[in-house]
Amino acid sequence: MLASAWWDRARGLLGKPPLKSGQGLLISPCKSIHTFGMRYPIDVVFLDANWTVCKIISNLPMARFGGSLVARMTLELPASEASRIQLSAGSRLVWRESIA
Repeated sequence: MLASAWWDRARGLLGKPPLKSGQGLLISPCKSIHTFGMRYPIDVVFLDANWTVCKIISNLPMARFGGSLVARMTLELPASEASRIQLSAGSRLVWRESIA
């Protein structure tokens, strides 16, 4: 999923069910996020303009902030998903939107 409109970026995953494995929410532009009002932890992947991972926060719990000064966009994933798919700082991602 992509959140690029102001309202979609501001809302993020608030009020939505937890993501399933293989799903994510890309928020662009976005340098920081919060989990206030969320009911579940998430993995947060900060990406630069070249889609390179700058920082990962794993299992960010409810009522927390996270950010990166160099990030241009943020990918929110289910908790532990970044580790499961072996993401690390320096990994480069490619965006493909699901057609399903």
